[in-house]
Amino acid sequence: MQDLKIETLRWVNDHLEMIDQRVLPTEFKYIPAYSADEMANCIHDMVVRGAPAIGVAAAYGIALEALKLKYLPSDLFNQEMAIGFELIGKSRPTAVNLFWALKRMKERLASIAGNSSESIAHELLALAKEMHEDDIRINRAMGAYGAELLKDGDRVLTHCNAGALATAGHGTALGVIRSAVEAGKKISVIADETRPFLQGARLTAWEMVQEQIPVTLITDNMSGYLMSKGEIDAVVVGTDRVAANGDVANKIGTYMVAVLAQRHNIPFYVACPLSTIDLGIPSGSEIPIEERDPKEVTGFRDIQWAPKNIRVRNPSFDITPADLVTALITEKGLVHQPNAQNVIALFDEKMSNVKF
Repeated sequence: MQDLKIETLRWVNDHLEMIDQRVLPTEFKYIPAYSADEMANCIHDMVVRGAPAIGVAAAYGIALEALKLKYLPSDLFNQEMAIGFELIGKSRPTAVNLFWALKRMKERLASIAGNSSESIAHELLALAKEMHEDDIRINRAMGAYGAELLKDGDRVLTHCNAGALATAGHGTALGVIRSAVEAGKKISVIADETRPFLQGARLTAWEMVQEQIPVTLITDNMSGYLMSKGEIDAVVVGTDRVAANGDVANKIGTYMVAVLAQRHNIPFYVACPLSTIDLGIPSGSEIPIEERDPKEVTGFRDIQWAPKNIRVRNPSFDITPADLVTALITEKGLVHQPNAQNVIALFDEKMSNVKF
């Protein structure tokens, strides 16, 4: 595994361990998973979160289930594995990387179906580890492309957490910032707190402090004011799913930031691996939006601040239309003013480096 300052996921002997992102920054600990059921719970409960990290964790979840079942006869092994795929598939509906990872694991399972259960389990684990390494490589490639967009001295706003904690390592949006800093640019970060789960306040701020990258925390309703005062030079966010036309699903509140950025002529960049682009979804209006527990809005942990039995809406994501996106940052290059033609062209195997 590549050298990582923040190891979000790690394979230890016969199981996977994940940083428990629910308790950061006040506590740092790893949570183990030994089966598909445990992994599904970790994904649903946001022990692990962020589209790329969810994808890799899902792959490990399938491998863990196979290892648990490796001594079963083929028929029973396949029946139980089908249940494992279903459990993980239901854990988070919006992040397409989850389904991308499950599809790859299903394809590998189908290709080696005649092997022994034990042999299949080890093959699936090898694929999960390969996907883990690939995610880090992809993030670094995106970071290099994205770093070119940032100028020395830029003050960069980000929303939610799209850093090492949201991936297998390095990060997508924060990976762009890390790469710019590694290239010698002085970059400072402005982190939206990201209500209601506070990923910006708890996670993005924590990551930047760990790496001594200057960071300022603001509430979600302060970004427009800072933009109007000329205190933000660029916006870089991640994404959980990109539709075929370039519409972007990301953490709730991203759409408002994009509208404000356009109003103030500030570039709005989205860092997204190709695995996050869903060509099966024509536009953002067809992306399923997860509604989470109302308790996330009415309080936090043991603190309750809203009246009991108050009606609550808690959509976890919103859709930013493609025409508000200055550029997509991918591992194959930059796509300025994304549209269906440019997004689909990313998947042309003949194009190793793109810049639209």
